[in-house]
Amino acid sequence: MGTVTVGAVRGRAPGERRVALVPEAVTLLRRDGIDVLVETGAGAGAWFADADYAGAGAAVVPSRELYARADAVLCVGPPDAGAAASLRAGQVLIGLLEPLRRPALVSALAERGVRTVSLDLLPRTLSRAQSMDALTSQANIAGYKAAVLAADTYDRFFPMLTTAAGTMRPAQVLVLGAGVAGLQAIATARRLGAVVTAHDVRPESREEVQSLGARFLDVAALPTREQGAQGTGQGGGQGGYARELTESEQRAQRAALDAHIARSDIVITTAQVPGRKPPLLVTATAVRAMKSGSVVVDLAASEFGGNVEASEPDRTTVLDNGVTVIGAGHLPSAMATAASTAYARNLVALLRHLVRDGELVLDPADEITAALTGGAPA
Repeated sequence: MGTVTVGAVRGRAPGERRVALVPEAVTLLRRDGIDVLVETGAGAGAWFADADYAGAGAAVVPSRELYARADAVLCVGPPDAGAAASLRAGQVLIGLLEPLRRPALVSALAERGVRTVSLDLLPRTLSRAQSMDALTSQANIAGYKAAVLAADTYDRFFPMLTTAAGTMRPAQVLVLGAGVAGLQAIATARRLGAVVTAHDVRPESREEVQSLGARFLDVAALPTREQGAQGTGQGGGQGGYARELTESEQRAQRAALDAHIARSDIVITTAQVPGRKPPLLVTATAVRAMKSGSVVVDLAASEFGGNVEASEPDRTTVLDNGVTVIGAGHLPSAMATAASTAYARNLVALLRHLVRDGELVLDPADEITAALTGGAPA
């Protein structure tokens, strides 16, 4: 019986501090008979030293040796050109590879005989794959950090406080998008004492929002001139995600939301559609109508666009009207230790599924494997 060797590489994208494996995960994989390589310095951004990996049973090696020896290369985000060129035929690349946004990368790797397993293709409706759901684990962290970041940036209190100097009213927080990140942002803002309202295009999210003590904003019940009496319609999609709204639906939604955005002290946007440009939810006009001192956090901000017209990825901007807009599309990296630990557990669960009798098996007949490989034969 053979032995599978996996190698965790250092992230090279700007601002990326996460690592695919943490020492705890190395211990678990070694118990399962999987050999582990870790690139020198791979865990430094998440505060994991090379000595920690060696103590857990990994071999800490230079990148060239790792690519030469590993059967499967483990990463967080898509590889850059140099890392992609280091992969060889027969290897498997596992990570959040964004194949729907970067089809040329996946095609180029396939042409060279490199097989790809992309965790962001995993449908959330596969209950037996929940432990492998890296998008959910990272979104939880992003939602939590978004609320904390907003509270830190906002120059007033989140909770209502009664003091000798008088009563301070609670912050009014509006969360747009009630998926995993949105629900965590709601829960965290509520724990901090804010009054929270949330909106999502999926009608089934109402109960989830209300269960966390927040008010659900029913935009469909607030007809505008463009909506007429029909509202914005139903936004439920497939695979556990919201569907992409039509352009007319998006315009109607934005018009109905504008007044609520203007009254909010904090707006946190979390809406994304896999493989597509994020929907625009907050226009520059809506931001200009907000009060001075308000804060907007856009979790969807990236080179592909964002939910907020005024946001720029990885940049905080104070506008002329005193509103702070934070393009925060990479918040999991801001909590690299927690994010890496959660992501590593997802990878351990995945590898336990893929490794059989000392072999890494990509079985196209298996629904999990088929989803993660884009349905292509191994």
